[in-house]
Amino acid sequence: MLPRDVLLSAGIHIGTRMKTKDIDQFIYRVRPDGLFVLDVKKTDERIRIAAKFLSRFDSQKVAVVAARLYARYPARKFCEVTKTIPIIGRFVPGLLSNPLYPNHVEPGVLIISDPKADAQAIREAAVMGIPVIALCSTDNDFSGVDFVIPTNNKGRRALAVIYWMLARQVLREKGELAPDKDMELSIDDFEAKISRED
Repeated sequence: MLPRDVLLSAGIHIGTRMKTKDIDQFIYRVRPDGLFVLDVKKTDERIRIAAKFLSRFDSQKVAVVAARLYARYPARKFCEVTKTIPIIGRFVPGLLSNPLYPNHVEPGVLIISDPKADAQAIREAAVMGIPVIALCSTDNDFSGVDFVIPTNNKGRRALAVIYWMLARQVLREKGELAPDKDMELSIDDFEAKISRED
């Protein structure tokens, strides 16, 4: 979906020095410094599958959760481009599970930026029977996650690239963007500028 050097320079393949048993199938190798490296081919493949699935939902039935600082901006941009629901910053308990909560949302599917940081959203999605697509690094376990996109979910540039690729692919799947065209917004437009309100 993007040239390999673009993906590698963004660091989407860089994991952590820890790995869970769940992530084994997505590990490409271990660097001499102990960092686990993810297989970018599998990341690309999984983005395509996730986009095909997401394109079947009405935009207002897709919600994106991002508690981590570097995930907030690219997740918000993804929501702007795809017209989906942003749940940015602290996830308020009951947001999905309590119909009496004033800001209650009822998505058909949830995109999670980091299963550790967004654990409350995953718990509520499980209770409500909402499928969860999650960006997972090597230190994430997959409990409560229905579909994994293996990636560096902590790096600022990596998150921008992943959310940009996913947005572009969703628009292509929906027929809102020709298969050979890119969005008007660039990857740089998706990258968190920490001086902003985030």
